[in-house]
Amino acid sequence: MNEPQPVPLLDLKAQYATIREEIRAAVDAVLESQMCILGKTVADCEAALAEYCKCPHAIGVSSGSDALLVSLMAEGIGPGDEVVTTPYSFFATAGGIARLGAKPVFVDIDPATYNIDPAGIEAAITEKTKAVIPVHLYGQCAEMDPIMAAADAWGVPVVEDAAQAIGSEYKGRRAGTIGRYGCFSFFPSKNLGAAGDGGLVTTRDDAVAERLRVLRAHGSKPKYYHALIGGNFRIDALQAAVVAVKLRHLDKWTAGRQSNAARYRRLFEAAGLSESTGGEENLPSPSGRGAGGEGLVTLPVELEYNRHIYNQFVIRVPRRDELRAYLNERKIGNEVYYPVPLHLQECFAYLGYKEGDFPESEKAARETIALPIYPELTDRQAERVVECIAEFLKA
Repeated sequence: MNEPQPVPLLDLKAQYATIREEIRAAVDAVLESQMCILGKTVADCEAALAEYCKCPHAIGVSSGSDALLVSLMAEGIGPGDEVVTTPYSFFATAGGIARLGAKPVFVDIDPATYNIDPAGIEAAITEKTKAVIPVHLYGQCAEMDPIMAAADAWGVPVVEDAAQAIGSEYKGRRAGTIGRYGCFSFFPSKNLGAAGDGGLVTTRDDAVAERLRVLRAHGSKPKYYHALIGGNFRIDALQAAVVAVKLRHLDKWTAGRQSNAARYRRLFEAAGLSESTGGEENLPSPSGRGAGGEGLVTLPVELEYNRHIYNQFVIRVPRRDELRAYLNERKIGNEVYYPVPLHLQECFAYLGYKEGDFPESEKAARETIALPIYPELTDRQAERVVECIAEFLKA
């Protein structure tokens, strides 16, 4: 009997096979021009991204991490300042704050969406607060109306960490257009990925956009004259060329991810692991079991007024680490985002947080696992993922 085929967490080769000639032509055009830093290729890509994000300004930068960093630099944030954010995110969210000498101040997450809990933000803001960074985690926007209300009441700018959320929407508004800054990543595994590192900052403010463009080029304007101290945060023309090609396919790929998410919901329900169809009724229960009676899996919540782009499909399960080992043995791709919340990272010990300070973030770190959701995932691959999870949970 033939061994079942592995199911990768992500298959970028399958994606590349469909756009190989477009990518090669775009890269060759840059190489032939030898205009590898900024120039027309970058400007054209930025214009296309601004149109897609429905925002007047899109400034290409060297990575999603640098998008966050340069946005904070544009606000003049430094030692003695505080920035309110979530402890349940990729390291760069808080890392950029600390690099500038400012203090990350953490607020726990909503256990249903994994995004920062707006109710905790207002209590965390003080006279020292200079920015709020909500994260649109896993491809779904945070609750931006109450977040903006809390920040606006103190006159504090909002920096949207939209690294996983390009094209996602909150009540009809695109991620990255609600706060003063929107920060995106083009890391290859993202829904819109480059062939290496790359990022983007969006803003509706003309003056802020100009400041960002100056800061990404060592604070130089005109050349060799520096009124500001910036950094080398420019996106490479080669990466911009790749992003511009992929952008033309992004909505199709997003539809594929959304279709795969709907298929997972059907498969889990059919397997008797969840009776929920994926709305607000699918909230984690106090016992840690999924909603829906005897269901053992808590599926992602998709709020009805959001456009969820499913950068990840993250479920909650009992005995998560045992399940992960079981899936690994059967070559089923999976990942844990994120096993150690930021407030418990060794490098942030100086902040004085301890285990138990943010229980929802810590619980999510123990219970969640991401499944393959990439657009090219086949019916049979998705079925095998759910079959293996069912085998484990019903054993």
